[in-house]
Amino acid sequence: MQWTSALAIYLLMWVFSAFFVLPFHGRRADDRDEVFIKGQEPGAPVQFRPLRIMVQMTVVTAAIFLLFYLAYLQGWVDPDVIAGRA
Repeated sequence: MQWTSALAIYLLMWVFSAFFVLPFHGRRADDRDEVFIKGQEPGAPVQFRPLRIMVQMTVVTAAIFLLFYLAYLQGWVDPDVIAGRA
């Protein structure tokens, strides 16, 4: 596998990991008994921390990519089968 292919796969996994990380992140504004700001969505997080979310996404992606790359090196994932050539 070329390094550019590995980078592309890693970046795709990183973007998709947002769908796994975001639902488990943060407390909603309506979970706390606070006065809402006019126009605030009740389901929005009280404190949005994008750096923390990106770090969590990176950790999740690194673990998944490590498993994928290990499977690729061991031959468990055959590129010819995936491409439909075999």
